[in-house]
Amino acid sequence: MAGELPRSPLAPDHFPDLPPIDGVTFAAAAAGVRYSGRLDVMLAICAPGTTIAGVFTKSSTRAAPVLDCQAKLGHSSDTGAAILVNAGNANAFTGRNGTDAVATLVGATADAADLPESRIFTASTGVIGEPLPHDRITAHLADLVDSQSSAAIGDAAAAIMTTDTYPKGTTQTVTIDGKSVKIAGIAKGSGMIAPDMATMLVYIFSDAKIGQDELQGLVSQTSDQTFNCITVDSDTSTSDSLLVAATGVSGVDVAGNADFAHALHAVMLDLAHQVVRDGEGATKFVEIEMTGCTDKAAAKTHGLSIANSPLVKTAIAGEDPNWGRVVMAVGKSGAPADRDTLSIWFGDILVAENGWVSATYCEEDAAAHMKGDHIRISVDCGMGSGNATVWTCDLTHGYIDINADYRS
Repeated sequence: MAGELPRSPLAPDHFPDLPPIDGVTFAAAAAGVRYSGRLDVMLAICAPGTTIAGVFTKSSTRAAPVLDCQAKLGHSSDTGAAILVNAGNANAFTGRNGTDAVATLVGATADAADLPESRIFTASTGVIGEPLPHDRITAHLADLVDSQSSAAIGDAAAAIMTTDTYPKGTTQTVTIDGKSVKIAGIAKGSGMIAPDMATMLVYIFSDAKIGQDELQGLVSQTSDQTFNCITVDSDTSTSDSLLVAATGVSGVDVAGNADFAHALHAVMLDLAHQVVRDGEGATKFVEIEMTGCTDKAAAKTHGLSIANSPLVKTAIAGEDPNWGRVVMAVGKSGAPADRDTLSIWFGDILVAENGWVSATYCEEDAAAHMKGDHIRISVDCGMGSGNATVWTCDLTHGYIDINADYRS
């Protein structure tokens, strides 16, 4: 289905030129899991010594691959590792069939790549509730291993798409102690996007050297500041997974290094924004900045209430500066708010202050801001110093068209 959808008007001009990451290779194949005539399986193989950290969906109906990956984090990194991902079928809500499919894929990948099963991480994305035709994937494993290339990360990004309209990738390079450390990441996500860990599938690779415990802490913290601050439709997937693999091949120890942490944050935020820009049917990228809240948690709660409101999102789609819907969304969030201290801006236009429409407000100016493709809504609660920024997109009829026909 991904190939049938028009490219998002918010998409970047092209897929970025991602540098090879020492210690990681990739391959992709058209296995026909669900789609015909397109790449739908990718395999990444990492060098011995690679540390892997991850965050996953908190859904109570987590898919079998998610449960398997969660159980494997923190195992010894002495050997290499592999990440196998398929699109078209989520292998979720499939009972014993799902567990058996994961076991089969893990075992077959371990044999083909000569790796222990404890170091094989799998993920599946696509339709829920249908048995995964894993034999279509295992039939390609030998070729996937033999065709590994450090330059094939773009193919890997294309292979994990479902309703995505473009492959998502980004990179950062940071100099530490006179040596370069590279980070490159890919992601898939377009619909069923709401923050509850990392939201969607994300794979990030670096040649940095870092212990698993430290990497895990950094990934968890950064995910909360990036992927957990986006939403397209308020729905959390059964399959959300984010893995970060650090091969250590550069020899540069980045433990406690602020520059590396900043670069990883930049990669994760860019990928998170790309997911929002590819939101199903999206025509506008929306940034919501909350300030003056009682604390950060309250700020994020308010921000997500605005971002997830169908009334706010449809008003943005219609280019209507309906600030009353923002007031509504703040009021319903459950976080502390005071009507008489609330101030609202659309872009740089002060709309309301001290609980009432601003005396300087000109609706024509606000409407002009709403015609752009990057909408900024700022809200100050006037109650404290808590702040947060979240990102979303508008809600158009395109979202209905895509999801009404998703399985056809």
